[in-house]
Amino acid sequence: MTEEKIVYVLDTNILLHEPFAFLSFKEHDVVIPMTVLEELDSIKDRQRDVSRDARVAIRALEDILVNASPEQILSGVSLKKENSDQPSGCLSIFNDFALNEDTVPLSFNENDNRIISTAIFLQSKFTDKKIILVTKDINMRLKAKGAGLFFVEDYRTDQLIDDIQFLTKGYHQFEGEFWEHVSECESETDELNTKHHVKRELLPQSYMNEYLIDEGNYFAGKVAGWDDQKLTIIDLNRDRLMSRQAWGVQPKNIYQGMAMDALLDPNIDLVILTGPAGCGKTLLALASALEQVIEQNLYEKIIVTRSTPEIAESIGFLPGTEEEKMAPWLSAITDSLEVLHKQDENMHGSLNYIMDKANLQFKSINFMRGRSIQNSIVLLDECQNLTASQLKTIITRCGEGTKLVCSGNLAQIDSNYLTPVTSGLTYIVERFKDFEGSSTINLNGVVRSRLASFAEENL
Repeated sequence: MTEEKIVYVLDTNILLHEPFAFLSFKEHDVVIPMTVLEELDSIKDRQRDVSRDARVAIRALEDILVNASPEQILSGVSLKKENSDQPSGCLSIFNDFALNEDTVPLSFNENDNRIISTAIFLQSKFTDKKIILVTKDINMRLKAKGAGLFFVEDYRTDQLIDDIQFLTKGYHQFEGEFWEHVSECESETDELNTKHHVKRELLPQSYMNEYLIDEGNYFAGKVAGWDDQKLTIIDLNRDRLMSRQAWGVQPKNIYQGMAMDALLDPNIDLVILTGPAGCGKTLLALASALEQVIEQNLYEKIIVTRSTPEIAESIGFLPGTEEEKMAPWLSAITDSLEVLHKQDENMHGSLNYIMDKANLQFKSINFMRGRSIQNSIVLLDECQNLTASQLKTIITRCGEGTKLVCSGNLAQIDSNYLTPVTSGLTYIVERFKDFEGSSTINLNGVVRSRLASFAEENL
């Protein structure tokens, strides 16, 4: 039985999300409506970060179609790679402007409607094929269904999990007491740590730097390695973990204790903090950064950046220097600084002194491309609004001796085209969970106030 031939019609936001997306559909055909090319053309010259993605997509399409005749472009150009035995489909451009408006269910006044009409026309013309419109616009998916299109999908090739509840938390909690689950154990102690070697079957699906805790509040450990037979666990000593301190801040719960352990570990290059509003992500990251820059001299400076909502992606309309323009977006950092120094006699003077002493810099995420950041701690806030490619751009800026702290709340996504399962934050949590130089912690529990806690649980 031969597999049903599928034709994918791509919306503009798919190529902006991933410029080479048209290469991801294996043996199936891909159709790009002319309206999509028009939208890419209008976006490519704008003063926005997304303009680069539009230009990359246009060049990628041109590379495929450069030697094709007009007839071949309309009928389809093979996407098969040289020296590859893998089956491939064809890429074609569809002139949706030639459609008769009387024959399609939607008005041609909007670009979205023309793209939907393309898919509906192909559905009526090629009844032997499955026509699927691929878009990240939720409302467009609803309109397409309402207009009579049978199949509409989100772009999911960069989606690593199906439900946010399966996202790695960074720790495993055993029922009851930890040692009740251990039948055999070999322990060794060096100058710094005690290591336990237990049977691999205790935690078959473990990953590097995964924290281990129990309901009895007696044990805290961290996975340090494994083989087919044994699992190696570093005993962190729960009391010692909860007594860790950075810039006057101590953990209020075990989740903050694990986060602070990762933040203060010089062997961890990437720390990812997830959790609800008010769980302490920003405060812990900033306190740990100040501790390591000013007190321990492990790093030379602190660079703070974050994504800005697309409605205000440009910061040019704000007065002042780059730091002054970014200040409204980074008020979470300044709020946390005030909390750390609220007992000082002259808080304003203390903040200026500390920001100068720590060489604290506010940078726009739009200007991170092309940089090489050395010997610094980079605090990247609000990561849930970034795509996987944007986060890759930032992570690859980090040079020797740099630590990156990514934090975000997947329940507060502002981007029009991202969901919790397609957010770049979710992507890096899953991609880096097996990397020995990274650690992920889900800060489970609101500690900001009882008001914030009640709101998080009930609103």
